[in-house]
Amino acid sequence: MKKVMAFGTFDLLHPGHLNYLHQAKKQGDYLIVVLARDKVKAKMGKLTLFSEKERLFLIQNLAIVDEAVLGYLSRPLKIVIEKKPDVICLGYDHHIKEKELLQALAPLGLKPVIKRMKPYHISKYKSSLLKAKISQRFK
Repeated sequence: MKKVMAFGTFDLLHPGHLNYLHQAKKQGDYLIVVLARDKVKAKMGKLTLFSEKERLFLIQNLAIVDEAVLGYLSRPLKIVIEKKPDVICLGYDHHIKEKELLQALAPLGLKPVIKRMKPYHISKYKSSLLKAKISQRFK
């Protein structure tokens, strides 16, 4: 069985997120989705509309997702060490570079295939754009 891991915040779940997860699922047999923690997003200066528990609940209830978990606060790679995915799928806008991730995982004895997924209508389905539109409507 080929395990695939995908990462994201998945706040304000939209078609772009679903497209990303469908692309990831095509890379293997078992899709593990790791959600960013509220405290991690807050440290980055980004607040979520939905709590990590609410976001986890939404992702866990998608038929395409085999397993959904929260990432770790202090050791982001710990979940990768635990789950040992064969493939790691990164969103088109994920901040880490594929080469950097491979270099970080190599000393841990992990050598997954790293793939960058393609964007899906980014002028329409991007969380920051959708949040801005919502904000404008309530001003």
